[in-house]
Order: sequence, then structure tokens, then C-alpha cells
Amino acid sequence: MSDAIHVEALTKLFRRMAPGDHLRTLKSALLEGSLTAGLSHSEAIVALDEVSFSVHRGEAFGIVGGNGSGKSTLLKTVAGILKPTHGKVEVDGRVAALIELGAGFHPEISGRENIFINGAVLGLPKKEIERRYDSIVEFSGLEDFIEEPVKNYSSGMYVRLGFAVAIHTDPDVLLVDEVLAVGDEAFAHRCLARIEQFLAKGRTLLLVSHSLALVEDYCDRVLWMDQGRARLVGSPRRVIDAYRQAVAEDEGEAHRSAKQQADAQAGQTESGPSSSQDDPTAPSPPATHGASTGRVRRWGSGKARVESVRLLVDGEERYHFRSGEPVVFELIVKSSEPLTDFVFGVMISTPRGIECWGTNTDLANLTAKRFDGTALVRLVCPALRLAPGEYLVDAAVHARDGSPYDYRKQAAAFTVTAQARGVGLYFPQHSWQIEGDASWDRPDETAS
Repeated sequence: MSDAIHVEALTKLFRRMAPGDHLRTLKSALLEGSLTAGLSHSEAIVALDEVSFSVHRGEAFGIVGGNGSGKSTLLKTVAGILKPTHGKVEVDGRVAALIELGAGFHPEISGRENIFINGAVLGLPKKEIERRYDSIVEFSGLEDFIEEPVKNYSSGMYVRLGFAVAIHTDPDVLLVDEVLAVGDEAFAHRCLARIEQFLAKGRTLLLVSHSLALVEDYCDRVLWMDQGRARLVGSPRRVIDAYRQAVAEDEGEAHRSAKQQADAQAGQTESGPSSSQDDPTAPSPPATHGASTGRVRRWGSGKARVESVRLLVDGEERYHFRSGEPVVFELIVKSSEPLTDFVFGVMISTPRGIECWGTNTDLANLTAKRFDGTALVRLVCPALRLAPGEYLVDAAVHARDGSPYDYRKQAAAFTVTAQARGVGLYFPQHSWQIEGDASWDRPDETAS
């Protein structure tokens, strides 16, 4: 086989359980030799549905997708832990798998004994394990705990020991499923350095991770799994951008549905005898526009209110766009009394609270005169050059001295993708010009 891993029309079904199903499951196992034999898709949970792909020798291949998309089931099937219902999986070479925390360890025996048992399971003879034992323990950093039963280990210690054993078996194919996220920062760096050495030897890596940045940095190609199906296979940026866009579109659609419900409820409330709109000091209503973050906070006197926040790209409400696209931040603001001192503002930050950019009408030297009623406020950005990632939007109306009438923190969220790569938050338009004895090939960003 020319490929390290070949998966063809792979389907994995799990029987749906109901009261009494354990009896039928046992009968199926005894008479038919399979717990899922003869099941139709309607009678089963379809974890994998006709999945096909190949991983080349020496390739780092990533798998991304939401929870429940089939990533871990796929990895377990490749590892041989699960048996395919239909289709075939071929793996050429010795396989080491880091799939579940503590998988392959016996909790009642020591770390030292588990090293020998786990190493034997992965195909190493006892003499070879003895030769590598000191290196395994040193890499794990568990010298002081190696004689303790592993049931006393923390989750991070489980990962340390499991990765140390797996990487020291010199596998031809290494399967990793998100377990590195459990370890501490220093150990994660050590693992990634070892993975780079592993790949430099021409070995094959199959990596499942929710860290899109990690997948993009380390993988040559990426598979996007969606509801048990292979949605897209290709270059990391192409697949990850498509995945991010789909997530943003799903969030936008969910928001639009929530907005319609909120608008309907608001209409019913306003038609009732005790509408909060009659009381300017009443608590502000929940967010009704923008890709909601679920953590909206707001405060202020209530003299004016930011009723909605939307992002528009070419007139279309969107919360996913490419770096450099023209973006309009649209606010609908209502005053509950005539105002002559008012400022409209917008702030963009990362989910970690790093402020990327913010501005307001006062900083733009716009002098307030009178605000009484409803204002449609648009902040127009001809080219919003943010780096790829997730961002949050704050919107506010306040007095010139900063006293808030209404401050809506994290009122909307959006995602940015880009063809180019870089470091930081700002992506200015740029190009490279090099003269002299140097030449290079420009990669095809759309190639798979």
C-alpha cells in the first residue's frame, strides 16, 4: 500500500438503546456476530457515514469538526479499537494511539508497571522497553511519582505518561486526539517538539484537535468532519476557513431565529398595558441583533439605548468575512429624552479582552447638537484588516465625559479569515519585493 492510511467508504453504526434493548443486543451478538448487523440507519446512531480519505506517508493529517461530528470515532476505527460496520480501513506500519485519557493504563498498578504493559501492547519486547525506560520516565517528568498507582495521577500526569510511552515506541503512525490540551504549557511544547522530530523522520501523524491554529501550523492537509461525513479535504487554510465560515453562518442563522422570536415577544410586550418602553429606567432588553456571544452585559442610565448592533458586508448582514473586506457596524439607538450631550462608540476586542480598535464620534470631532428619538448610526470601514480569528464588538452611547447612557459589552461576535498568514492582530495590505540572487515559488492557496 503506497499510503500510510487508506479509508474507503467507512461507516460505523451504534445501536440505539431503549428499555429491553440489552436483551436484543445480546441475541444479535450471539446469532449474528455483530451488535449492529442488519441495522438500518433509522435504527442506529450513524457515527460515520461513507467516509473516504487517504493519508500519505510522512504526512501530518489533521481532522477538525464540531462535537459529535465523528472525529474520535474515526480515530478509534483507524486505531483498530472499533470495528467498521461497513467499508475498510488499512494502516501500514506500527501504530501508537493517544485517544482517550488513561486508555491502556491499569489504575491499580504503578506508573512503572504500566510503562511495561503499555509498551508491550504497542509491540515492544521487554528488553527494548527496559532500554528505553529511563528516557520514557525523564520525558514524562514523573520521576517522583513513577512508583505510585496511576489512579492517583492527575489528568495531566496521565497525558505525560501516555505520550511518553507512545512516542518512545517509534511508531510509523501516531494518532493523537486532543489529549495535549490537558497537559501544561511546558509539556505541550515538549510534545510538539517531539512531534516535529517524529515528522522529520518521515513518519505519519493523524491529529484530531479543536485548536485550529495548531492544526494549521502542523498539518499538511486537513479533513473537515460534519455529522459523520467527510465535508471537505484539502490544504489547512482552505478547509479551516470553510469550517469557520460554516460555524459563523450557523451562528448567524441561529441568531436570526432568536431575533425573530425576540421581535415577536417585544411586539406583544409593547401592545400590553405595562410595556417597559414607558419607563426609561427599566432594565435594558436583551440583545436582538448580531451573532450573540451569550455573555452580553450592559449598563448605563437609560437616557438612551443601543437597541441593536449589526455587521453588514456589501449591505448583507454577516458575521464572517475575509480580512480587508468593507464592513459596516450598524447601531440603532433610541433616546428616552432630548439630549444635547451624546457620543456613539464602537470597540473591537478579542475573546481574551485584548482591545484591537475602538473609536467614537467625539474622537472623530463630530459635535453633538440634538438627539431626540431614533438614530441609525453606521461606522463604515472600507477595509477592516484584522488578522484571522474571533472578535467581539462593544457598542455604546454616552456623554462626552464618559458617563454611560447605555454600554453593551460583547453585543456581537464575528470571525475573520485570510489567505495570508502573519503574527498579531492587524493585517495591513502589503507585498514583498526581493531583488538579487534569491527566488521563490508562490504557493497556490487554493490547492488541496
